[in-house]
Amino acid sequence: MKGFRSFLLRGNVVDLAVGIVIGAAFTAVVNGFVTAFLTPIVGLITKSTGDYSKKSFTVNHVTFPYGTLVAAAISFVLIAAVVYFCVVLPVNKLHARFTPAAEPSAPKKDCPECLSSIPAQATRCAFCTAQVPVAVLPKQ
Repeated sequence: MKGFRSFLLRGNVVDLAVGIVIGAAFTAVVNGFVTAFLTPIVGLITKSTGDYSKKSFTVNHVTFPYGTLVAAAISFVLIAAVVYFCVVLPVNKLHARFTPAAEPSAPKKDCPECLSSIPAQATRCAFCTAQVPVAVLPKQ
């Protein structure tokens, strides 16, 4: 029982549970936004009612309810756009802002024996241990 308790209280399991709960709540908010605002706007643009789920056509007394597919496709595209522009893009910008800039790497050269990339000032290859001549770097 002690092992099970420590498994449940481990950080990864708790983080995953919180992520699922927040994701479900966020999904409800995004679906509500798409249903209440974006789908009617699409309906106005296409001069239709905005509720495509009731649309269908009949061939030889067989009904094809294509409206459900159209409504799901529009909802998917709009939800993907909302998630991208309201979540992914801002998080990427924050990540880029707070990630430290990469330090410029030291000049490299290829080992004449094994062709591995090694620092230009190295006198011995770290991969094959062959002695290599020291490269003369230009002054900056």
